Amino acid sequence: MDSPGFDNLDAAGFLETWQRFDADDNGYIEGKELDDFFLHLLKKLGTEDDLSAGKVQKIKERFMSVYDVTADGRLQIQELANMILPEDEHFLLLFRRETPLDNSVEFMRFWRKYDADSSGYISASELRNFLRDLFIQHKKVIAEPKLDEYTDTMMKFFDRNKNGRLDLNDLARILSLEENFLLQFKMDACSVEDRRRDFEEIFKHYDVSKTGALEGPEVDGFVKDMMELVKPSIRGVDLDKLREILLRHCDVNQDGKIQKSELALCLGLKLNQ
Repeated sequence: MDSPGFDNLDAAGFLETWQRFDADDNGYIEGKELDDFFLHLLKKLGTEDDLSAGKVQKIKERFMSVYDVTADGRLQIQELANMILPEDEHFLLLFRRETPLDNSVEFMRFWRKYDADSSGYISASELRNFLRDLFIQHKKVIAEPKLDEYTDTMMKFFDRNKNGRLDLNDLARILSLEENFLLQFKMDACSVEDRRRDFEEIFKHYDVSKTGALEGPEVDGFVKDMMELVKPSIRGVDLDKLREILLRHCDVNQDGKIQKSELALCLGLKLNQ
């Protein structure tokens, strides 16, 4: 199906369209936002003479039947891009569809790699390096001016504070990080058995290397998720401070890692022998 009304729309124009209609910034265009979007589409099509609710509904059903891949009645950024973005501007889909992250450990590995100067932020030049690596990974050739354009577009869209750099939360939006793993657990569980069982599952989740100790991005991922339980919006510099505190209190043998027994002791939990 063609994308009438959005001819020659580039990445910047697409992101402006997304921001306009994802009014509550929850990552979806849904409900009234969706109706507003298709009303806008009708106007772009030049059908101002018939903007009845029935006409809007008919157009919406037509497009949603094709592009709502998840069939959940709402549009994700990937689905909208497939609907209205020219093929040569589909770079926006790369970082979401091809680099899915469902684990904060992998997310923090990404963060540490591109926050090359350990400033606690991703600068425009560091974001540019990320995009270049992404295109190389997918064996796509991109001209330097186009890379600059993409970097500027993404910085404009994801830099909420408009300070010319991305924080942890900004990068999480770019990479579509899944929901905090710790949210599924009751942190006030009273039963010792329940606490022990939860601890085993939590440690297994963050011990990605399966070494029996958390280290590097594994510690980062655990700290990030713990912090977000009490403070949804965190900064890289705050995470670094809490990481140091956690290591100082839990890393008994001072090897830069947190052994399973060390974390259990730190949390006041006695493991089964």
